[in-house]
Amino acid sequence: MSNIRLFFSNSISINMIDKLDKSQSHYLIKVMRIKENEVFSLFNNSGEWEAKILSIFKGIVEFEIKKKLRQKENIKELWLAFSPIKTNYQNFMIQKATELGITKFLPIIFDRSIVRKINKERLKKIVVEASEQSNRINVPSIENVQSLNNFLKNNSVDLIFTDLNSNNYKVDKSKFNKDVVCIIIGPEGDFSESEREKILLFNGVQSIKINENILRSETAVISAISIINYVIN
Repeated sequence: MSNIRLFFSNSISINMIDKLDKSQSHYLIKVMRIKENEVFSLFNNSGEWEAKILSIFKGIVEFEIKKKLRQKENIKELWLAFSPIKTNYQNFMIQKATELGITKFLPIIFDRSIVRKINKERLKKIVVEASEQSNRINVPSIENVQSLNNFLKNNSVDLIFTDLNSNNYKVDKSKFNKDVVCIIIGPEGDFSESEREKILLFNGVQSIKINENILRSETAVISAISIINYVIN
């Protein structure tokens, strides 16, 4: 079977015939040099399917779904609440966090956030590409930018607070009693004292120090996700 994987947002079913959009068709034809009767796979949050190319006409690929390859994934919800950072670093961070299993991204504006907006469409493209390349089925969602106060209204998560001032270096899995674990990473200038106080009052928070050194935001994200993945799994 081909290892070419493409995200397909529409519903997929056996024997379905449909067409790829112009961008995906161009990728298959010009980049991957795929031809009629060859196969590739399509996936979305419902699973992954094998597709066979029926025709290539005016640069558009028509395909038929032949069989289901994988079922929907039952995975632990792992969210990332983060401060927006400079574009290149943020793109890298989102890509790697997707590869490491984050299921939802929640951008938050903190007191010391320098970047205060995101290019949501660009980030969606990055998570799709990272999911295609990393063999994921579930593509992470990206929430709109929100305030810390609004985020802390969500009582449905176990919160992992990456706190430079903490003396705790271990995550206690036995304290996880909700369906979602969410990691919160501060801005480049760290959390303000009032923000720390609010987060520490959250019901279901664990404060941990992930490293003695001061880490860049994107490094802290990768480190924290790796730690939580180890604990969960």
